[in-house]
Amino acid sequence: MGPRSRFLRRPLPVVLCAVVVACTLSGCVPGALPDAPSCPLLPSDSYWRADVSTLPTDPNSATFVASAGAGAPLHPDFGTVYNDAPNGIPYTTVSGTQPRVPMTFTYASESDPGPYPFPANAPIEGGPQSSGDRHVIVVDRDHCHLYETFASYPQPDGSWQAGSGATWDLRSDTLRPAGATSADAAGLPILPGLVRYDEILSGHIDHAIRVTLNVTDRRYIWPARHQAGAGNAANAPMGERLRLKANVDLSSFSPTNQIILRALQKYGMIVADNG
Repeated sequence: MGPRSRFLRRPLPVVLCAVVVACTLSGCVPGALPDAPSCPLLPSDSYWRADVSTLPTDPNSATFVASAGAGAPLHPDFGTVYNDAPNGIPYTTVSGTQPRVPMTFTYASESDPGPYPFPANAPIEGGPQSSGDRHVIVVDRDHCHLYETFASYPQPDGSWQAGSGATWDLRSDTLRPAGATSADAAGLPILPGLVRYDEILSGHIDHAIRVTLNVTDRRYIWPARHQAGAGNAANAPMGERLRLKANVDLSSFSPTNQIILRALQKYGMIVADNG
């Protein structure tokens, strides 16, 4: 049914991210990137921005938390260096005139076909020599389209080889077809769930954060569209929404960490991958 269990560098890895409101001459654009100020990072009614702080708790909540590792720390892959390679998932923006190049996908039946506007030097997760997930994320800032790939390798002729790839109109809430993966195992976009530096500087995150668990169930729930699990009903499925308890006292945490923790209480995390 497509990709795959992802093996990352450390136990219970978490890749985080968030969103700000950018104001341009045409008004405020929800979640806009600093270098794509006219494009929303999906509409304001997106599931990424749903306030889940008062929703009822899943009856399986304690089981899911226990299976994920109730006493294990979350690991944010922020933009630091590990074993001389960059952490985090980078992105870049291009103009609408960026040349489109051919794409070849291992999971072609579940991928959006090329061409994609990928520069030859588009940043790759983990760096050019990475043996990890090698995500590439490119935003066409003139047409407000998002392009994401997994296991991405530039080719000498300018084309790219990737495991899977997906594209999104950033002004639309349209989901991928049922059963289709994306650059993430759950079939979701990656960029809207990342914590960006500009968001931390703004002091506010207004969306859920993507999270990777060691093991997920062999099913998916909305808004996920795909599963790559090896677990059972004791494990959370792709698309599960986790949140930080409202009664957790945030006052002892640094101001920067409080920004993230408040987002976890209000918007939570969406299970997007495993490894």
